[in-house]
Amino acid sequence: MIYCAGKIENFAFAKSIGIGLVESAIHLTRSILHDKPDEIVFVGSCGSYSSSSPLLEIFESHSACNIELSFLQGQSYTPLDNFINVSHETSQKDSAFLPLKNTQNTVNSSNYISTDSKLAEQMVKLGILYENMEFFTVLQVAKTFQIPAIGIFCATNHIHRDAQKEFLQNHKSAMQKLESYIHARLKSQQ
Repeated sequence: MIYCAGKIENFAFAKSIGIGLVESAIHLTRSILHDKPDEIVFVGSCGSYSSSSPLLEIFESHSACNIELSFLQGQSYTPLDNFINVSHETSQKDSAFLPLKNTQNTVNSSNYISTDSKLAEQMVKLGILYENMEFFTVLQVAKTFQIPAIGIFCATNHIHRDAQKEFLQNHKSAMQKLESYIHARLKSQQ
């Protein structure tokens, strides 16, 4: 089943689960219990921590983390396991969304959107290149229910002071690219 955050990131082919870590956990769990999906495909936009990463390119991921920027500043810690990787090895053979290539593309999730380019550089040094508010929750819920999951993303902005402005400038194009990508993946399986 295909999911998206909703509000300004709605797709006719996807079910909305809400924005941020909490809404997405609640609504995705409810959908799993009601709809009983065989796999979870999450589609959405993201920001790029790496200033050298091209914008408006599609990538796939099956790994996410939940690192708050205060951790990078030595101002917080967590007793939780804040990294998750959900494999697609148990997916059905006829899935349209088996990963096309084996890439890590770890996506960080937080209820806050980063605007500090210096902290973004620290994330890149940790091997974390992207951020999306919901993906960590999506993978955590998928793992709990033992459902294969993948995220398909389009980077709309780099992380810097004017990230929101850049996001808004590129969002419509990103949504169109994601829609075309999903339709092409579905069509290739027919």
